[in-house]
Amino acid sequence: MTTDAPQFKAIIFDLDGTLLNTLPDLVEVTNTALQRAGMPVRTQQEILGFVGNGVQSLISQAVPEGTSPEQLEQVYNDWCRIHHEIGTRLTHPFPHVVEALDQLTTDGIALGVLSNKFDTGVQEVVAQYLPGYFAAVHGESADIPRKPNPKGLQHTIAELGLEPHQCMYVGDSPNDIRTAKAAGAFGVAVAWGYHPVEDFSPEDVRPHLIVNDPRELAWLVEGK
Repeated sequence: MTTDAPQFKAIIFDLDGTLLNTLPDLVEVTNTALQRAGMPVRTQQEILGFVGNGVQSLISQAVPEGTSPEQLEQVYNDWCRIHHEIGTRLTHPFPHVVEALDQLTTDGIALGVLSNKFDTGVQEVVAQYLPGYFAAVHGESADIPRKPNPKGLQHTIAELGLEPHQCMYVGDSPNDIRTAKAAGAFGVAVAWGYHPVEDFSPEDVRPHLIVNDPRELAWLVEGK
């Protein structure tokens, strides 16, 4: 793979759909929350179409049309409780993610995570499935707004002691690319995530690069 990309000192990742395949657990937790509220369940394909903009967005799309704000808030709160109860037993890293992270660590690349998932969930799942790799890990919180607001990425880059042009942000959704561009980072889309590559065709979400295998990220920074 050849590219005119600059040399990087850090790679910051989205989480769901980029590092970890969390969709099976999202389906189980979401449908359990809907069932407890007496609402119809959703198919895996439907739920796949709802992910990428945080739990609140997922729930607002999953509930039936006409659901009141009070019901929506109840389902959201139940979702968070059920997520804690059920855990992430069906979650797993995408193929070659661990291999790529090992190589990037060996190469001295600083690593981080920035997700739209609520922060507690991000901290738990990273600690469970990808412990020890990341110098900065953030999910949505009072201080970290949901993407495509670039504040969270800017905060993470500053936490790593770097400038945006020294960092790559890697994600599977158009909002990840919007976030990277708004923050001044190098935006990379992955082809194995929850969005087809066609979603990155519009100019405003066109990434600097699309990768088909996590190991390409290590190849990209080799020889730094």
